[in-house]
Amino acid sequence: MSTNKDGVMIILSSPSGAGKTTLVGLLSKNHNFEISVSHTTRKPRQNEIHNKDYYFVSEDEFKRLIGNEEFLEYAKVFKNLYGTTRTPVIEKLDKGKNVLFDIDWQGADQIKNKRLDYKLITFFILPPSKEVLFQRLSDRHRGDKAMVEERMNQFNHDVLHWINYDYVVINDKLNNCISKILNLINAELNNGSKDYDKDFIRKHVEKLTA
Repeated sequence: MSTNKDGVMIILSSPSGAGKTTLVGLLSKNHNFEISVSHTTRKPRQNEIHNKDYYFVSEDEFKRLIGNEEFLEYAKVFKNLYGTTRTPVIEKLDKGKNVLFDIDWQGADQIKNKRLDYKLITFFILPPSKEVLFQRLSDRHRGDKAMVEERMNQFNHDVLHWINYDYVVINDKLNNCISKILNLINAELNNGSKDYDKDFIRKHVEKLTA
């Protein structure tokens, strides 16, 4: 049973390249949030550290964890498996720690459907434009035009899931985006007024998908 001393679950999701992982890292570094480290079968990117950014595991090990029902959520994204193990998350929440999830819409849906006895706030992060998204993906996957094209094509599908989140925030400038997220979290937890315009977000999504 959840109590007022329990931590809060905060989910950040986004289409690939919108910047959720950067946001999660900054929120964890500068504020009272702990990152839920996911397991994945994909290869580490440059500068990623095992046990810190992800638990990089084989597909066999991932499937073993599935078989043991150890995942709170898991999903296949761009041919790789990603998942969050239950025990570390519950232990942190029970100690009053707020947990940040850097997961896609599939994982977010699974966690919501489990209806855990902890406060859950979900955010969907969007780029300011498709041009900015293309540049971010090109910078991340230098020289791999096929991968950039694959993620741009997937964007039109992923962006449609914005409607299932509590809040959608546009990641134009990092500091502004983080401030917006923090203000909305504080308003949720303290029953404060929320500076949030859903019609504006809807129009932004229409521009992105036009």
